[in-house]
Amino acid sequence: MSEAKLFKVGGGQAVRLPKAFRFDGDRVRICWEGDAVILEPAQRTSTEVLAWLKCIQIADFMPDGRDEPAPREREGLASDD
Repeated sequence: MSEAKLFKVGGGQAVRLPKAFRFDGDRVRICWEGDAVILEPAQRTSTEVLAWLKCIQIADFMPDGRDEPAPREREGLASDD
């Protein structure tokens, strides 16, 4: 666990991140997760997005399919028959 210095900038607060925690770019996304503040890069490179997509296991998503009702017949709409 590391510590970072807090300081005021105008009406806001800033954090001076240690070198090991630096981000590329000039923006981060920020959110609360319980009592923790999460920082993550605001933009991902195409290489990072493709690497993430390779990790997704499509076969694991809804393995039993979707439980959907049959389409309803509606008056005034043409049929594909």
